[in-house]
Amino acid sequence: MDWTEKYRPTTLAEVRGNDKARTALKEWAQGWDSHRKAAIVHGSPGVGKTSAVHALANDFGWNTIELNASDQRTASVIERVAGEAAKSGTLTQTGAAERRLIILDEADNIHGNADRGGSRALTRLVKEASQPMVLIANEFYDMSNSLRNACEAIEFRDVRMRSIVPVLRDLCRKEGVEYEEDALEKIAEANKGDLRGAVNDLQALAESTDRLTADKIITGERDRSTGIFDYLDDVIKKLGAEEALKQSYDVDETPDDLINWIEDNMPKDFVGEELADAYDHLGKADIWLGRVRKTQNYSYWRYAGDNMTAGVAASRNGTKGGWTRYGPPSYWSKLGRSKSTRNKRDYIAQKIAESSGVSMGTARRDILPYLAGMTYHCKNRDLTVAVAARYDLDADHLSFLTGSGKDTNKVQGIVEDADELKEKAAVEHSGGAFEGAHRTSMEGDDEADESETSDDEEEAEPEEETESGDSQSGLGDFM
Repeated sequence: MDWTEKYRPTTLAEVRGNDKARTALKEWAQGWDSHRKAAIVHGSPGVGKTSAVHALANDFGWNTIELNASDQRTASVIERVAGEAAKSGTLTQTGAAERRLIILDEADNIHGNADRGGSRALTRLVKEASQPMVLIANEFYDMSNSLRNACEAIEFRDVRMRSIVPVLRDLCRKEGVEYEEDALEKIAEANKGDLRGAVNDLQALAESTDRLTADKIITGERDRSTGIFDYLDDVIKKLGAEEALKQSYDVDETPDDLINWIEDNMPKDFVGEELADAYDHLGKADIWLGRVRKTQNYSYWRYAGDNMTAGVAASRNGTKGGWTRYGPPSYWSKLGRSKSTRNKRDYIAQKIAESSGVSMGTARRDILPYLAGMTYHCKNRDLTVAVAARYDLDADHLSFLTGSGKDTNKVQGIVEDADELKEKAAVEHSGGAFEGAHRTSMEGDDEADESETSDDEEEAEPEEETESGDSQSGLGDFM
Protein backbone atom coordinates (compact mmCIF):
# COMPACT_ATOMS: atom_id res chain seq x y z
CA MET A 1 0.00 0.00 0.00
CA ASP A 2 1.17 3.54 -0.77
CA TRP A 3 2.66 4.99 2.42
CA THR A 4 1.36 8.49 1.64
CA GLU A 5 -2.18 7.09 1.86
CA LYS A 6 -1.52 4.62 4.65
CA TYR A 7 -0.11 7.33 6.91
CA ARG A 8 -2.18 10.30 5.74
CA PRO A 9 -2.77 12.69 8.70
CA THR A 10 -6.19 12.41 10.29
CA THR A 11 -6.02 15.72 12.18
CA LEU A 12 -4.42 19.08 11.45
CA ALA A 13 -2.06 18.57 14.39
CA GLU A 14 -0.50 15.62 12.52
CA VAL A 15 0.27 17.66 9.40
CA ARG A 16 3.99 18.43 9.38
CA GLY A 17 5.30 21.91 8.55
CA ASN A 18 3.33 24.98 7.44
CA ASP A 19 2.24 25.96 10.94
CA LYS A 20 0.96 29.38 9.82
CA ALA A 21 -1.03 27.90 6.94
CA ARG A 22 -2.60 25.26 9.21
CA THR A 23 -3.57 27.95 11.71
CA ALA A 24 -5.06 30.11 8.95
CA LEU A 25 -7.04 27.14 7.61
CA LYS A 26 -8.41 26.35 11.05
CA GLU A 27 -9.37 29.99 11.68
CA TRP A 28 -11.07 30.14 8.28
CA ALA A 29 -13.20 27.12 9.20
CA GLN A 30 -14.03 28.44 12.68
CA GLY A 31 -15.19 31.76 11.28
CA TRP A 32 -16.98 30.45 8.21
CA ASP A 33 -20.48 31.20 9.51
CA SER A 34 -19.57 34.89 9.78
CA HIS A 35 -17.61 35.45 6.55
CA ARG A 36 -19.07 32.72 4.26
CA LYS A 37 -16.07 32.86 1.93
CA ALA A 38 -14.52 29.94 0.09
CA ALA A 39 -10.80 29.28 0.60
CA ILE A 40 -8.06 28.69 -1.96
CA VAL A 41 -5.33 26.46 -0.54
CA HIS A 42 -2.35 26.78 -2.88
CA GLY A 43 1.29 25.76 -3.05
CA SER A 44 3.74 23.40 -4.72
CA PRO A 45 2.82 19.73 -5.30
CA GLY A 46 3.52 17.43 -2.38
CA VAL A 47 3.50 19.98 0.45
CA GLY A 48 0.38 18.58 2.15
CA LYS A 49 -2.46 20.77 0.84
CA THR A 50 -4.98 17.99 0.25
CA SER A 51 -4.02 16.13 3.42
CA ALA A 52 -4.50 19.28 5.48
CA VAL A 53 -7.96 19.95 4.02
CA HIS A 54 -9.16 16.39 4.74
CA ALA A 55 -7.65 16.56 8.22
CA LEU A 56 -9.55 19.81 8.79
CA ALA A 57 -12.81 18.10 7.86
CA ASN A 58 -12.07 15.33 10.38
CA ASP A 59 -11.32 17.87 13.10
CA PHE A 60 -14.64 19.66 12.55
CA GLY A 61 -16.70 16.54 11.90
CA TRP A 62 -17.64 17.70 8.40
CA ASN A 63 -18.50 15.29 5.63
CA THR A 64 -16.60 15.92 2.40
CA ILE A 65 -17.59 15.97 -1.26
CA GLU A 66 -14.59 16.01 -3.58
CA LEU A 67 -14.50 17.07 -7.23
CA ASN A 68 -11.46 17.10 -9.49
CA ALA A 69 -11.44 20.15 -11.75
CA SER A 70 -9.25 18.44 -14.34
CA ASP A 71 -11.97 15.90 -15.04
CA GLN A 72 -15.10 17.96 -14.34
CA ARG A 73 -14.45 21.35 -15.91
CA THR A 74 -17.61 22.50 -17.66
CA ALA A 75 -20.13 24.91 -16.20
CA SER A 76 -22.93 22.34 -16.28
CA VAL A 77 -20.93 19.72 -14.37
CA ILE A 78 -19.64 22.20 -11.79
CA GLU A 79 -23.11 23.57 -11.15
CA ARG A 80 -24.72 20.13 -11.04
CA VAL A 81 -22.21 18.27 -8.88
CA ALA A 82 -20.51 20.91 -6.73
CA GLY A 83 -23.30 23.45 -6.97
CA GLU A 84 -26.05 21.32 -5.50
CA ALA A 85 -23.77 20.13 -2.73
CA ALA A 86 -22.60 23.64 -1.91
CA LYS A 87 -26.01 25.26 -1.83
CA SER A 88 -27.87 22.89 0.45
CA GLY A 89 -27.35 20.77 3.51
CA THR A 90 -28.94 17.51 4.60
CA LEU A 91 -31.10 17.85 7.70
CA THR A 92 -30.15 15.58 10.58
CA GLN A 93 -32.56 13.95 13.04
CA THR A 94 -32.12 16.91 15.36
CA GLY A 95 -33.30 19.29 12.67
CA ALA A 96 -29.91 20.97 12.25
CA ALA A 97 -28.40 21.26 8.81
CA GLU A 98 -25.44 18.95 8.27
CA ARG A 99 -22.26 20.81 7.37
CA ARG A 100 -20.40 19.55 4.31
CA LEU A 101 -17.00 20.59 3.02
CA ILE A 102 -16.82 20.88 -0.77
CA ILE A 103 -13.27 20.18 -1.99
CA LEU A 104 -12.37 21.13 -5.56
CA ASP A 105 -8.91 19.79 -6.39
CA GLU A 106 -6.74 21.13 -9.23
CA ALA A 107 -8.89 24.27 -9.39
CA ASP A 108 -6.15 26.04 -11.35
CA ASN A 109 -6.83 23.72 -14.31
CA ILE A 110 -10.03 25.52 -15.29
CA HIS A 111 -9.39 27.92 -18.14
CA GLY A 112 -12.48 30.02 -18.84
CA ASN A 113 -14.22 29.76 -22.19
CA ALA A 114 -12.23 26.73 -23.33
CA ASP A 115 -13.90 24.83 -20.50
CA ARG A 116 -17.29 26.13 -21.62
CA GLY A 117 -17.88 28.57 -18.82
CA GLY A 118 -16.31 26.48 -16.06
CA SER A 119 -14.29 29.32 -14.54
CA ARG A 120 -17.24 31.70 -14.54
CA ALA A 121 -19.52 29.04 -13.06
CA LEU A 122 -16.99 28.34 -10.31
CA THR A 123 -16.67 32.03 -9.45
CA ARG A 124 -20.44 32.35 -9.25
CA LEU A 125 -20.65 29.21 -7.14
CA VAL A 126 -18.16 30.32 -4.47
CA LYS A 127 -20.11 33.57 -4.06
CA GLU A 128 -23.44 31.77 -3.62
CA ALA A 129 -22.41 28.65 -1.69
CA SER A 130 -24.16 27.97 1.60
CA GLN A 131 -21.62 25.28 2.48
CA PRO A 132 -17.87 25.76 3.08
CA MET A 133 -15.72 25.25 -0.02
CA VAL A 134 -11.97 24.75 -0.43
CA LEU A 135 -10.30 25.07 -3.81
CA ILE A 136 -6.89 23.36 -4.02
CA ALA A 137 -4.38 24.68 -6.57
CA ASN A 138 -0.71 24.42 -7.43
CA GLU A 139 -0.54 27.69 -9.38
CA PHE A 140 -2.48 30.45 -7.61
CA TYR A 141 -2.03 32.99 -10.41
CA ASP A 142 -3.30 30.61 -13.09
CA MET A 143 -6.76 31.23 -11.64
CA SER A 144 -8.87 34.20 -12.73
CA ASN A 145 -8.70 37.49 -10.82
CA SER A 146 -12.41 37.37 -10.04
CA LEU A 147 -12.12 33.88 -8.57
CA ARG A 148 -9.07 34.75 -6.47
CA ASN A 149 -10.74 37.93 -5.17
CA ALA A 150 -13.85 36.01 -4.15
CA CYS A 151 -11.91 33.62 -1.90
CA GLU A 152 -9.56 33.68 1.07
CA ALA A 153 -6.08 32.61 -0.04
CA ILE A 154 -4.02 30.29 2.19
CA GLU A 155 -0.51 29.48 0.96
CA PHE A 156 1.27 26.24 1.82
CA ARG A 157 5.03 26.65 1.40
CA ASP A 158 7.61 23.98 0.64
CA VAL A 159 8.20 21.79 3.69
CA ARG A 160 11.57 22.42 5.29
CA MET A 161 14.14 19.68 5.46
CA ARG A 162 14.06 19.75 9.26
CA SER A 163 10.33 18.93 9.13
CA ILE A 164 10.71 16.17 6.50
CA VAL A 165 13.41 14.16 8.32
CA PRO A 166 11.28 13.45 11.46
CA VAL A 167 8.46 12.19 9.21
CA LEU A 168 10.83 9.80 7.43
CA ARG A 169 12.28 8.65 10.76
CA ASP A 170 8.82 7.96 12.13
CA LEU A 171 7.84 5.97 9.02
CA CYS A 172 10.98 3.84 9.28
CA ARG A 173 10.13 2.95 12.87
CA LYS A 174 6.52 2.07 12.02
CA GLU A 175 7.58 -0.08 9.06
CA GLY A 176 10.56 -1.66 10.83
CA VAL A 177 13.13 -0.22 8.41
CA GLU A 178 16.75 0.01 9.56
CA TYR A 179 18.34 3.29 8.53
CA GLU A 180 21.22 5.69 8.89
CA GLU A 181 20.33 9.26 9.83
CA ASP A 182 22.45 10.56 6.95
CA ALA A 183 20.35 8.55 4.49
CA LEU A 184 17.15 10.22 5.64
CA GLU A 185 18.76 13.64 5.40
CA LYS A 186 19.91 12.94 1.85
CA ILE A 187 16.38 11.86 0.83
CA ALA A 188 14.93 15.03 2.35
CA GLU A 189 17.55 17.21 0.69
CA ALA A 190 17.03 15.59 -2.73
CA ASN A 191 13.28 16.32 -2.64
CA LYS A 192 13.63 20.02 -1.82
CA GLY A 193 10.42 20.68 0.09
CA ASP A 194 8.31 17.91 -1.48
CA LEU A 195 7.21 15.81 1.50
CA ARG A 196 5.15 13.43 -0.62
CA GLY A 197 8.09 12.84 -2.95
CA ALA A 198 10.37 12.13 0.01
CA VAL A 199 7.92 9.55 1.41
CA ASN A 200 7.62 7.88 -1.99
CA ASP A 201 11.41 7.72 -2.33
CA LEU A 202 11.74 6.27 1.17
CA GLN A 203 9.20 3.54 0.43
CA ALA A 204 10.85 2.64 -2.89
CA LEU A 205 14.28 2.37 -1.25
CA ALA A 206 13.00 0.50 1.80
CA GLU A 207 11.40 -2.14 -0.42
CA SER A 208 14.64 -2.74 -2.30
CA THR A 209 17.22 -2.93 0.52
CA ASP A 210 17.59 -4.39 4.02
CA ARG A 211 19.23 -1.32 5.49
CA LEU A 212 18.99 2.29 4.35
CA THR A 213 22.48 3.78 4.10
CA ALA A 214 23.68 7.11 2.73
CA ASP A 215 25.74 5.51 -0.06
CA LYS A 216 22.57 3.98 -1.52
CA ILE A 217 20.90 7.39 -1.96
CA ILE A 218 21.46 8.98 -5.34
CA THR A 219 21.59 12.71 -4.60
CA GLY A 220 20.08 15.18 -7.02
CA GLU A 221 17.79 12.56 -8.52
CA ARG A 222 14.71 14.65 -7.74
CA ASP A 223 16.24 18.09 -8.32
CA ARG A 224 13.58 18.99 -10.83
CA SER A 225 14.55 22.48 -11.85
CA THR A 226 17.43 23.74 -13.97
CA GLY A 227 18.36 27.41 -13.78
CA ILE A 228 17.16 29.34 -16.81
CA PHE A 229 20.53 31.02 -17.37
CA ASP A 230 22.34 27.67 -17.27
CA TYR A 231 19.85 26.26 -19.73
CA LEU A 232 20.21 29.21 -22.11
CA ASP A 233 23.96 28.72 -22.10
CA ASP A 234 23.53 25.03 -22.92
CA VAL A 235 20.83 25.22 -25.58
CA ILE A 236 22.37 28.19 -27.41
CA LYS A 237 26.02 27.12 -27.21
CA LYS A 238 26.50 23.43 -26.48
CA LEU A 239 23.70 20.86 -26.54
CA GLY A 240 22.52 18.81 -29.47
CA ALA A 241 18.84 18.70 -30.43
CA GLU A 242 17.85 15.67 -28.35
CA GLU A 243 19.77 16.78 -25.26
CA ALA A 244 18.33 20.30 -25.49
CA LEU A 245 14.80 18.91 -25.57
CA LYS A 246 15.33 16.51 -22.65
CA GLN A 247 17.00 19.13 -20.47
CA SER A 248 14.14 21.57 -21.10
CA TYR A 249 11.90 19.22 -19.09
CA ASP A 250 13.80 20.27 -15.96
CA VAL A 251 13.55 24.02 -16.58
CA ASP A 252 11.06 25.70 -14.27
CA GLU A 253 9.50 27.83 -17.01
CA THR A 254 6.30 27.40 -19.00
CA PRO A 255 6.66 27.15 -22.80
CA ASP A 256 5.08 30.62 -23.12
CA ASP A 257 7.88 32.10 -20.99
CA LEU A 258 10.69 29.88 -22.26
CA ILE A 259 10.19 30.98 -25.87
CA ASN A 260 10.60 34.63 -24.77
CA TRP A 261 13.82 33.82 -22.93
CA ILE A 262 15.29 32.03 -25.95
CA GLU A 263 14.08 34.56 -28.52
CA ASP A 264 15.59 37.53 -26.69
CA ASN A 265 18.96 35.94 -25.91
CA MET A 266 19.60 33.79 -28.99
CA PRO A 267 20.73 36.71 -31.24
CA LYS A 268 23.57 37.42 -28.80
CA ASP A 269 25.34 34.28 -30.08
CA PHE A 270 23.63 33.28 -33.34
CA VAL A 271 24.38 35.06 -36.63
CA GLY A 272 23.52 34.78 -40.30
CA GLU A 273 22.00 31.55 -41.57
CA GLU A 274 21.87 29.85 -38.18
CA LEU A 275 19.97 32.82 -36.73
CA ALA A 276 17.46 32.78 -39.61
CA ASP A 277 16.96 29.02 -39.22
CA ALA A 278 16.49 29.34 -35.45
CA TYR A 279 13.91 32.09 -35.91
CA ASP A 280 12.03 29.81 -38.31
CA HIS A 281 11.80 27.18 -35.57
CA LEU A 282 10.69 29.80 -33.02
CA GLY A 283 8.00 30.95 -35.44
CA LYS A 284 6.65 27.40 -35.67
CA ALA A 285 6.76 27.11 -31.88
CA ASP A 286 4.76 30.32 -31.59
CA ILE A 287 2.11 28.92 -33.94
CA TRP A 288 1.70 25.87 -31.70
CA LEU A 289 1.49 28.08 -28.61
CA GLY A 290 -1.23 30.08 -30.35
CA ARG A 291 -3.18 26.88 -30.87
CA VAL A 292 -2.84 26.08 -27.18
CA ARG A 293 -4.25 29.49 -26.25
CA LYS A 294 -7.11 29.13 -28.73
CA THR A 295 -8.12 25.54 -27.97
CA GLN A 296 -6.75 25.07 -24.43
CA ASN A 297 -5.36 21.75 -25.69
CA TYR A 298 -2.11 21.60 -23.74
CA SER A 299 -0.88 18.53 -25.61
CA TYR A 300 0.26 20.98 -28.30
CA TRP A 301 2.91 22.24 -25.87
CA ARG A 302 5.12 19.31 -26.86
CA TYR A 303 5.31 20.50 -30.48
CA ALA A 304 6.09 24.03 -29.36
CA GLY A 305 8.79 22.66 -27.06
CA ASP A 306 10.32 20.56 -29.83
CA ASN A 307 10.77 23.60 -32.05
CA MET A 308 11.97 26.13 -29.47
CA THR A 309 14.55 23.76 -27.94
CA ALA A 310 15.61 20.97 -30.31
CA GLY A 311 14.99 23.16 -33.34
CA VAL A 312 17.09 26.05 -32.03
CA ALA A 313 19.91 23.72 -30.95
CA ALA A 314 19.92 22.03 -34.36
CA SER A 315 20.21 25.44 -36.06
CA ARG A 316 23.56 26.14 -34.42
CA ASN A 317 26.73 25.64 -36.49
CA GLY A 318 28.97 23.76 -34.05
CA THR A 319 29.51 24.74 -30.42
CA LYS A 320 30.20 28.22 -29.11
CA GLY A 321 32.52 29.32 -26.34
CA GLY A 322 32.97 32.41 -24.21
CA TRP A 323 30.66 34.07 -21.74
CA THR A 324 27.46 35.87 -22.71
CA ARG A 325 25.41 38.22 -20.55
CA TYR A 326 21.89 36.82 -20.83
CA GLY A 327 18.95 38.74 -19.47
CA PRO A 328 15.17 38.48 -18.97
CA PRO A 329 12.95 39.06 -22.00
CA SER A 330 12.47 42.71 -22.95
CA TYR A 331 8.86 41.77 -23.65
CA TRP A 332 8.26 41.55 -19.91
CA SER A 333 9.42 45.11 -19.28
CA LYS A 334 7.22 46.29 -22.14
CA LEU A 335 4.26 44.57 -20.52
CA GLY A 336 5.03 46.38 -17.28
CA ARG A 337 5.13 49.74 -19.03
CA SER A 338 1.88 49.05 -20.86
CA LYS A 339 -0.01 47.74 -17.82
CA SER A 340 -2.13 50.88 -17.55
CA THR A 341 -3.04 50.70 -21.23
CA ARG A 342 -3.93 47.03 -20.99
CA ASN A 343 -6.10 47.68 -17.94
CA LYS A 344 -8.10 50.30 -19.86
CA ARG A 345 -8.49 47.97 -22.83
CA ASP A 346 -9.60 45.10 -20.61
CA TYR A 347 -12.11 47.30 -18.73
CA ILE A 348 -13.84 48.24 -22.00
CA ALA A 349 -13.67 44.66 -23.29
CA GLN A 350 -15.25 43.40 -20.07
CA LYS A 351 -18.11 45.89 -20.39
CA ILE A 352 -18.66 44.80 -24.00
CA ALA A 353 -18.55 41.13 -23.01
CA GLU A 354 -21.07 41.60 -20.19
CA SER A 355 -23.43 43.63 -22.37
CA SER A 356 -23.23 41.46 -25.49
CA GLY A 357 -22.90 38.02 -23.94
CA VAL A 358 -19.56 37.23 -25.58
CA SER A 359 -16.16 36.24 -24.23
CA MET A 360 -13.47 38.75 -23.26
CA GLY A 361 -11.35 37.50 -26.16
CA THR A 362 -14.12 38.11 -28.69
CA ALA A 363 -14.82 41.54 -27.25
CA ARG A 364 -11.14 42.50 -27.38
CA ARG A 365 -10.38 41.02 -30.77
CA ASP A 366 -13.58 41.38 -32.81
CA ILE A 367 -15.71 44.19 -31.35
CA LEU A 368 -13.49 46.75 -29.64
CA PRO A 369 -11.47 47.62 -32.80
CA TYR A 370 -14.68 48.36 -34.72
CA LEU A 371 -16.03 50.55 -31.93
CA ALA A 372 -12.71 52.41 -31.87
CA GLY A 373 -12.93 53.04 -35.61
CA MET A 374 -16.55 54.14 -35.47
CA THR A 375 -15.91 56.60 -32.63
CA TYR A 376 -12.47 57.79 -33.81
CA HIS A 377 -11.79 61.28 -32.36
CA CYS A 378 -15.50 61.45 -31.42
CA LYS A 379 -16.41 62.52 -34.99
CA ASN A 380 -19.77 60.77 -34.77
CA ARG A 381 -20.76 62.51 -31.56
CA ASP A 382 -24.20 60.94 -31.04
CA LEU A 383 -22.78 57.49 -31.53
CA THR A 384 -19.89 58.21 -29.16
CA VAL A 385 -22.33 59.41 -26.48
CA ALA A 386 -24.36 56.23 -26.94
CA VAL A 387 -21.26 54.03 -26.67
CA ALA A 388 -20.08 55.82 -23.53
CA ALA A 389 -23.51 55.37 -21.98
CA ARG A 390 -23.91 51.74 -23.01
CA TYR A 391 -20.53 50.63 -21.68
CA ASP A 392 -20.29 53.04 -18.71
CA LEU A 393 -17.09 54.73 -19.89
CA ASP A 394 -15.46 57.59 -18.00
CA ALA A 395 -13.21 60.18 -19.62
CA ASP A 396 -10.10 58.00 -19.25
CA HIS A 397 -11.66 54.98 -20.97
CA LEU A 398 -13.37 57.10 -23.63
CA SER A 399 -10.06 58.78 -24.40
CA PHE A 400 -8.45 55.36 -24.87
CA LEU A 401 -11.24 54.17 -27.17
CA THR A 402 -11.49 57.29 -29.36
CA GLY A 403 -7.90 58.52 -29.32
CA SER A 404 -8.98 61.95 -28.05
CA GLY A 405 -7.45 63.68 -25.04
CA LYS A 406 -9.34 62.89 -21.85
CA ASP A 407 -9.13 66.49 -20.61
CA THR A 408 -10.55 68.06 -23.77
CA ASN A 409 -13.93 69.79 -23.68
CA LYS A 410 -15.13 67.37 -26.35
CA VAL A 411 -14.53 64.25 -24.26
CA GLN A 412 -15.79 65.85 -21.05
CA GLY A 413 -18.96 66.98 -22.79
CA ILE A 414 -19.61 63.52 -24.20
CA VAL A 415 -19.19 61.93 -20.78
CA GLU A 416 -21.65 64.41 -19.27
CA ASP A 417 -24.18 63.76 -22.04
CA ALA A 418 -23.70 60.00 -21.58
CA ASP A 419 -24.48 60.33 -17.86
CA GLU A 420 -27.68 62.23 -18.67
CA LEU A 421 -28.60 59.61 -21.25
CA LYS A 422 -28.15 56.80 -18.72
CA GLU A 423 -30.34 58.60 -16.19
CA LYS A 424 -33.04 59.23 -18.78
CA ALA A 425 -32.95 55.64 -19.97
CA ALA A 426 -33.26 54.38 -16.40
CA VAL A 427 -36.30 56.59 -15.73
CA GLU A 428 -38.09 55.79 -18.96
CA HIS A 429 -37.17 52.08 -18.91
CA SER A 430 -36.44 52.49 -22.58
CA GLY A 431 -34.60 49.21 -22.85
CA GLY A 432 -31.12 50.58 -23.43
CA ALA A 433 -29.01 53.70 -23.74
CA PHE A 434 -28.69 53.30 -27.51
CA GLU A 435 -32.43 53.58 -28.01
CA GLY A 436 -32.45 56.76 -25.98
CA ALA A 437 -29.63 58.17 -28.12
CA HIS A 438 -31.58 57.62 -31.31
CA ARG A 439 -34.72 59.26 -29.87
CA THR A 440 -32.93 62.41 -28.66
CA SER A 441 -32.59 63.85 -32.14
CA MET A 442 -36.29 63.22 -32.92
CA GLU A 443 -38.03 64.72 -29.89
CA GLY A 444 -38.55 68.15 -31.46
CA ASP A 445 -40.17 66.81 -34.63
CA ASP A 446 -42.34 64.38 -32.68
CA GLU A 447 -43.82 67.17 -30.55
CA ALA A 448 -44.60 69.32 -33.61
CA ASP A 449 -46.35 66.50 -35.45
CA GLU A 450 -48.14 64.94 -32.48
CA SER A 451 -51.57 66.45 -33.14
CA GLU A 452 -51.53 65.50 -36.82
CA THR A 453 -50.28 61.93 -36.45
CA SER A 454 -52.48 58.91 -35.78
CA ASP A 455 -51.67 56.42 -33.05
CA ASP A 456 -50.56 53.83 -35.60
CA GLU A 457 -48.29 56.31 -37.35
CA GLU A 458 -46.78 57.39 -34.04
CA GLU A 459 -45.79 53.79 -33.29
CA ALA A 460 -44.37 53.15 -36.76
CA GLU A 461 -42.41 56.37 -37.20
CA PRO A 462 -39.92 55.98 -34.33
CA GLU A 463 -39.37 52.34 -35.36
CA GLU A 464 -38.31 53.45 -38.84
CA GLU A 465 -36.04 56.16 -37.44
CA THR A 466 -34.45 53.69 -35.00
CA GLU A 467 -33.73 51.23 -37.77
CA SER A 468 -32.27 54.02 -39.84
CA GLY A 469 -30.10 55.13 -36.94
CA ASP A 470 -28.83 51.59 -36.35
CA SER A 471 -28.10 51.13 -40.02
CA GLN A 472 -26.18 54.38 -40.23
CA SER A 473 -24.07 53.75 -37.14
CA GLY A 474 -23.59 50.01 -37.53
CA LEU A 475 -24.53 49.39 -33.89
CA GLY A 476 -27.10 46.80 -34.88
CA ASP A 477 -24.26 44.36 -35.30
CA PHE A 478 -23.49 44.54 -31.58
CA MET A 479 -26.95 44.43 -30.01
